[in-house]
Amino acid sequence: MKIGSFDSKPVTAAQPAERKGPAANGSAKTGEPAAEPSAQVAISPAASLLAKVAEDPAFDAAKVDRIATAIREGRYQINAEAIAEKLIVNAEELLGRKIS
Repeated sequence: MKIGSFDSKPVTAAQPAERKGPAANGSAKTGEPAAEPSAQVAISPAASLLAKVAEDPAFDAAKVDRIATAIREGRYQINAEAIAEKLIVNAEELLGRKIS
């Protein structure tokens, strides 16, 4: 199955459109450049939540950096027994009873 053509022309970047009117040449009355309107940005709820998490004192960015570096360098050791214990404790808390 062939998708598209190999002889298609490369896409070129669009050139910015020329401005017309007073904003292009400055203010018609004062001769000074006109102020550009500000861009308006809307932050999604997920982005807002991420920003709050980053400000949380329980989040230790330095620790995250140390762990990420250790993983990249192959020095990070996983303690399977500690993980298993914490999973059991977490399950016990969620179920409201003692499993072991």
